[in-house]
Amino acid sequence: MVVRPLRWVLRGLLRVTNSPRALVVIYIVLLTTSGALYSWFEHRSVGDALWWAVVTASTVGYGDTYPTTVPGRIIGGVLISTMVLIIIPLVTAHFASKLIVDHDAFRHEEQEEIKENLRVIRRQLEAQAAHLGRRDHEVRGVNTPSPSRPLRSQASRSDPGS
Repeated sequence: MVVRPLRWVLRGLLRVTNSPRALVVIYIVLLTTSGALYSWFEHRSVGDALWWAVVTASTVGYGDTYPTTVPGRIIGGVLISTMVLIIIPLVTAHFASKLIVDHDAFRHEEQEEIKENLRVIRRQLEAQAAHLGRRDHEVRGVNTPSPSRPLRSQASRSDPGS
């Protein structure tokens, strides 16, 4: 019963992490909701409450406006915790991911094409090895020399005199 709401929260967070627009909307909703609740609990004007929400969310905390009631302090604690533990890390992760993008990375289709090409090469090598009578582990890259058949280097293969 508890798992389902946690999954919804996780899915929502994953959507937010990939969308700067959603992150800004959540930030604005967080500020306005916290400001409205602060205004209600602390009997302050909406302007003062929004100022408090911005200063508190940015973790500056000038001290010119602060909660004096228990519900106001709870709202302040939730606002600070949400900003420090969720919103700021998500913004940081978003910008970091934009800086770390590897433009040389292969696309999925390219990776699949390379894997298929490697399969074809592997089949050709195995067929050639079977034709030449080599052992399977030599084809797979293990190539350990045996006393009866030492390995030849690349230079000795290209040199017809050796």
